[in-house]
Amino acid sequence: MTLAHPLASSIAQLNQRAIALYAADDFAAALSAVMPAVECDDSTLDEAAIQAMADALNIAGASSCRLGQVDAAERHWRRCLRIMPGYAEVYESFGALLKMRGRLSAAKAVYRQLIALQPDHADAHHQLGAVLYAQDRHEEAEASYRHAVTLRPEHAEAHYNHGVVLHALRRLHEAEAAYRETLRLLPAHAEAHNNLGNVLMDLGRVADADAAYRDALTIRPQYPEALNNLAGALKAAQRLTEAELACRLALTMRPDYAEAHVNLGAALTDLARLPEAEAAYRKAIALRADYAEAHYNLGVVLFKRERLEEAAAAYREAVRLRPDIAPAYNNLGCVLRLVDRLPEAVEAFQQALSLQPDLAEAHYNVGAAFAQLGRWSEAESAYRRALALRSDYGDARFGLAVLLLGMGRFEEGWPLYECRYQQAGFVHRQTVQRLACPQWQGDALSGRSLLVWQEDGLGDMLQFSRYFALLKAQGAAHIAFACMPALQRLMSRVDGVDAVLDHDTAAARASSYDCWTSLLSAPLHMRTTLDTIPRPVRLAAEPALVEKWRPLLDALPPGRKVGLVWKGNARHHNDANRSIPSLATLLPLWSVPGLCFVSLQKGQGEDEASNPPAAQPLLHVGSMLTDLADTAAIVAQLDLVICVDTSIAHLAASLGKPCWVMLPEKDVDWRWMHARNDSPWYPHTLRLFRRERGDDWATTVERVRQACVARFGVRD
Repeated sequence: MTLAHPLASSIAQLNQRAIALYAADDFAAALSAVMPAVECDDSTLDEAAIQAMADALNIAGASSCRLGQVDAAERHWRRCLRIMPGYAEVYESFGALLKMRGRLSAAKAVYRQLIALQPDHADAHHQLGAVLYAQDRHEEAEASYRHAVTLRPEHAEAHYNHGVVLHALRRLHEAEAAYRETLRLLPAHAEAHNNLGNVLMDLGRVADADAAYRDALTIRPQYPEALNNLAGALKAAQRLTEAELACRLALTMRPDYAEAHVNLGAALTDLARLPEAEAAYRKAIALRADYAEAHYNLGVVLFKRERLEEAAAAYREAVRLRPDIAPAYNNLGCVLRLVDRLPEAVEAFQQALSLQPDLAEAHYNVGAAFAQLGRWSEAESAYRRALALRSDYGDARFGLAVLLLGMGRFEEGWPLYECRYQQAGFVHRQTVQRLACPQWQGDALSGRSLLVWQEDGLGDMLQFSRYFALLKAQGAAHIAFACMPALQRLMSRVDGVDAVLDHDTAAARASSYDCWTSLLSAPLHMRTTLDTIPRPVRLAAEPALVEKWRPLLDALPPGRKVGLVWKGNARHHNDANRSIPSLATLLPLWSVPGLCFVSLQKGQGEDEASNPPAAQPLLHVGSMLTDLADTAAIVAQLDLVICVDTSIAHLAASLGKPCWVMLPEKDVDWRWMHARNDSPWYPHTLRLFRRERGDDWATTVERVRQACVARFGVRD
């Protein structure tokens, strides 16, 4: 049937029939029912007919939309609003269609028109908030949601979405309140419980977050997102096995859940199951190649597994995908620093700081890189900035301490150096917990008993044994020294030491002492400055031991006797730099006429010394030495000791023997100061040969060879 001039009542009848068909979900029939009205010319209709035709267009739009004919739906609703601009119901439907089609600006305009028509339309404000949120206009979205819940306090979904945007704005307490209001209205809203858990995690309320996630899972047991989030809460609570289980349950429900693979990797990392963690991260990347956090976490695991080049590649991929991840630049810098690419490391740390200026770790790390590069003032500034951001940053405090000590700024350096007692990874912290007497803080010692506890290396004890006599001079009635067996015979003859004990005996007797201290704390309490360094202790070799070793040394060919040590303790943190790779590196020294070499090498390097190359004959006594008292008896009969940075240097210098120390290119210990070839700790006996940046050990050995020629008056 065709209507040339349909009356309002005729259109209304069509509309009534279409509404019945629509209600019965027969959308095609409903659309056909109103099409005669929709197809007529609206320019000649009266007001009543216009109203009826607008209703017909609305029904046509809704039916077309349900049939998936979105272009037709949009056309019908636009025409409806043209002939009746005040048709509020159509604005709602049309706005939803535009939002669904991703035409957010158009949807926003429609919702604003609806609000202009009906300012108190709560759902219009709610839907406008959703559009604004999708456009990342979070502040405006929050205002719209807030308006919606003010107009209709029982609007649960508006409260929920308000929580979402408040969380995005980091207004965490308000977000929590919004989610709790949602749950008051809809207690079974699983997403609200889950999102509340996320807010509580960000607030640091891990136990409350755990409970919220469990509430979500009680309502919806098959909820992988909530399981994954629960895993995060369990990991934060160090319930790592449970965290692993939660991740695996989530992955059972959704094997392609990349975020759960990453969370699983994080739990496995903390469980020290690094190969499994690596596999989890690689699975996440296989599922989502552009997952920057997965690449970052993979870098962390590869770094822990000492696969540094792969770790660097993973960090680089993370920042390629997301250039705003400051910690990835920081970690990349750490890798580059370890592989000695220091300028690139500095660049990476500075990139991290450009993104996150308050990242204390990056300030500390760039300070460490500057220190390795010899850029002392920049290193100091970086350490101080790290401490300004985080006053309890132990690594930065310790880094600044050793930097200042190396610069000779003892007045500030010694107090900072005491932070080693707060460092969780340092043995010094265990000393405080182990000894049942107070730690000496520099107060009067007159008439008191003092336990001096060795917690540092053999060389440290030899260097700072000069303070025993000074402690005794402070009036200490009894000083006992708890030290390693290698030191005990030698230190029993040192002025100021009343008793020498092993550590276990000393710990058992600790409560009987008035206080304890470390030799390395003595300079602080004695207010030692660069100008007031006490003279070295003058060690004396035991005459009986000298006689014991004399025949072996007398059997050497005539000439000057030179002791050699080319490797230090393999467990030392800087051994890779401070030890010389092999005895063969020292071969040029054998070209100096009139020298006989004695190997004092113990531990690593002994095998080379026991079977030296034919071109490097030497007497190897290191394997025969029982302790440092034996070593002292040997050194006392030598003309010179040449060594790397080990305890032998301190022993020789304290025995008054000339000692030449070859120092590494990087991470030189603070005690050797900066850019000096002498040492204020041993002003008359010790000479330093520093390996310059870019030089190999052969260059340093050649300088030592030339010095031998000059010292022993041999023509080169």
